[in-house]
Amino acid sequence: MKRTPMTLRGAEALRTELKRLKSEARPSVIKAIAEARGHGDLSENAEYHAAREQQGFIEGRIKEIETKLASAEIIDPSKLTNTGKVVFGAVVELEDQDDGSRVVYQVAGEDEADIRAGRISITSPIARALVGKSEGEVVDVSAPGGIRSYEIVAVRFEQ
Repeated sequence: MKRTPMTLRGAEALRTELKRLKSEARPSVIKAIAEARGHGDLSENAEYHAAREQQGFIEGRIKEIETKLASAEIIDPSKLTNTGKVVFGAVVELEDQDDGSRVVYQVAGEDEADIRAGRISITSPIARALVGKSEGEVVDVSAPGGIRSYEIVAVRFEQ
């Protein structure tokens, strides 16, 4: 089985969602199906069909999360040794070589990626360009607007 890297925070978020789905969403939809069944003819019962569809989504998501957690290689970035090189879990401060603006990203798993929260997927073009590089290096990243150059200002490891 192929192991998928995931930060400790990402794994905890999936476990929380899984618990909520199993303890709240699943029982709620089962109750809704039972109530809709009580309304009689199921062939024309929109509430019943909507609840069954919702149940399908919930069960699918539960299965998806369980599979992801089973194949996850959970990495706690705060326990990694800082060699100054960008690796999975690293928090990287970059300076745009064109305008001097700075951004900070954490290299995270695909499911954790959220650009607004400063987390980029390990499979994204910018993360692929950064991994293996060190503080002080300049990397070129293929962006939608063309090639962008960034200097790696700092590499940190934190939760």
